Amino acid sequence: MAKVKRIIYPPMWLAFGIILQFVLNEYFPGLRFTTVAGQVIGGVILVIGLALLVTAGGLFKQADTDLIPFKDVSALVTTGVYRFTRNPMYLGMALVLLACAVTVGAATAFIVPPVFMAIIHFRFILPEEDMLRELFPDEFPAYCQNVRRWI
Repeated sequence: MAKVKRIIYPPMWLAFGIILQFVLNEYFPGLRFTTVAGQVIGGVILVIGLALLVTAGGLFKQADTDLIPFKDVSALVTTGVYRFTRNPMYLGMALVLLACAVTVGAATAFIVPPVFMAIIHFRFILPEEDMLRELFPDEFPAYCQNVRRWI
């Protein structure tokens, strides 16, 4: 497998996405729909996304495997939130972006979460899955049969 140099890791893509959402909100908002209910719903989604990030990261730390993609993979984590999604950290980041889109109340902000998910899918998830198939040739394919990639 060819080694691809990745300088911009997923948390940076998340930061870029949040910045882009606020730029879109300010300069190209499209339809607006700001309501108190939207603020509350956005807050709930944000808490869920952050909880996924923290919980999944904690499971990686417990397994003594690196949080940085493609670096020092020592275990296949399949417990906790990993029983429901193979990528809870990426899903958590996508939920944070969705929460920001709901909270800012600009229709154009909703463009960012699916773009983020596409970038993460092709730049990180697919290569990570190839690597995990090589590292865990029996366990990873069996895990993939039982647990979906996103949700």
